[in-house]
Amino acid sequence: STNEMKRIIQHWVKIAKIKLGWINEFNEIIIKYMVAMVVSALHHYNVQIWDVESRELLQNFKEHTSSVSVARFPPDEHTIVSCSNDGTIRLWDVNAGIEIITFKRDLNIICDVNFSLDGKYIVAGLQDNTIRLYNVNSGIELKQLLGHSESVLSTQLSHDGKVIVSSSTDRIICLWDIESGELWK
Repeated sequence: STNEMKRIIQHWVKIAKIKLGWINEFNEIIIKYMVAMVVSALHHYNVQIWDVESRELLQNFKEHTSSVSVARFPPDEHTIVSCSNDGTIRLWDVNAGIEIITFKRDLNIICDVNFSLDGKYIVAGLQDNTIRLYNVNSGIELKQLLGHSESVLSTQLSHDGKVIVSSSTDRIICLWDIESGELWK
């Protein structure tokens, strides 16, 4: 009957309002715990941290001597890793506002850098066609992976920390076994 249909529709509308209300409240809760900061890599040799809500500059790190290619937070957001055309990888302490360590050996231009999910390792892709894996705490280079024929543009560690994926201007995407350092075929 028409009355029954009206009651059913009213019931659905009430349920929808309750569910949508809960979703809106949930979104507000999530927003409170979302990342409050973003990091930027600048052509003008700087790495900057910005407060998302206020849009204020919180930190400005100026130690690179050439264009900064990439800057990233690790999962804990207490440090930042950055790489530059100056051939350095730098690790920054966000809270203290200081550089912790510089990874510089005979490095070429560094195109990309990334943290492992546990924050223990840094993987970097270089213009000299290599991928390098570093221990964050010691700064020691653990592995150098060879296999690309051109610059390595992007590197990423898998969630379990056992595989590196890389891409290059040679138009090849590679998967690497971290333990052995071998290219998967």
